[in-house]
Amino acid sequence: MTITAARPDVVADSWALAEGDPLTDELTAVRLLGGGAAYEAYLAFDEITYGPAVAKVVRPSQVEDGSALRGLRREVAALAAINHPVVVRGLRHVLDGPRPHVVLENVDGPRLSSLIRRYGPLQEQQYLPLAIDICSALHYLDRVGYVHLDIKPSNVIMGAPARLIDLSVARTHEDAAALGHLIGTDAYMAPEQCEPGGRYGVPTVAADVWGVGATLYEAITASRPFRQGDPDAGSAAERHPQLIEETDPLPDRVPGPVRVIVEAMLERHPADRPRPAEVADHLAPVLAAIPRGHLAGFKVRG
Repeated sequence: MTITAARPDVVADSWALAEGDPLTDELTAVRLLGGGAAYEAYLAFDEITYGPAVAKVVRPSQVEDGSALRGLRREVAALAAINHPVVVRGLRHVLDGPRPHVVLENVDGPRLSSLIRRYGPLQEQQYLPLAIDICSALHYLDRVGYVHLDIKPSNVIMGAPARLIDLSVARTHEDAAALGHLIGTDAYMAPEQCEPGGRYGVPTVAADVWGVGATLYEAITASRPFRQGDPDAGSAAERHPQLIEETDPLPDRVPGPVRVIVEAMLERHPADRPRPAEVADHLAPVLAAIPRGHLAGFKVRG
């Protein structure tokens, strides 16, 4: 689930639930977390699990919209197929009625995007376990036939292990290969997502590796690897600078093996990128080399 601040153009299209309002017979709203064009997410108290949960609800104007409901069904199917300790779990769902929704576990911890915004670049003790955890999830997703297609800092919850959220645009291998339109978040999309079916081929696990590379670059530098493009531009390269531009080199303070693997993850051609397990295997010795005293008592700042 993408949990972002609600955009001004969708604020009016809200269930406007306040603390204590019933979302369903089993769910009581605690607070609005955010949302997107078709959905909004609430932290809720769940009478069934008797604890906090996240309810992702179709917006009022979208309840009869076929596209929004198909997206919700697709996310439910992905949640049912995926069972990994680094990926958020789906608890149950209602796909019809007055408020179609999916109930997700509440993952405790700060989003990576929030940590970067508050504190700047992360330390090696933070970004190395994060990268290894997320790559383990991507290896698993590939094995069960899925690609995430929206790896970015706001979809990563920091913790031990890190947690990957938001399967709203995840696709099976077959559906990803058939994509003819853009899916993902502009600044973090791999070239093959920017030009569906074009010169770089179709999105595979390599697209998710690119997303981890872009996310890791931002965790290390506190800046995005590529500048923001112009969404209204006429050419794909103007809309997506990652199609033609190179990243700035990572700082000298970054261990050499990390610089090498991040550069490889951001190779423009999918075939030139490492696989998730290769990234994890490459980074694990770097993490192991950190003096134990630097890791003792380490906690994620929230």
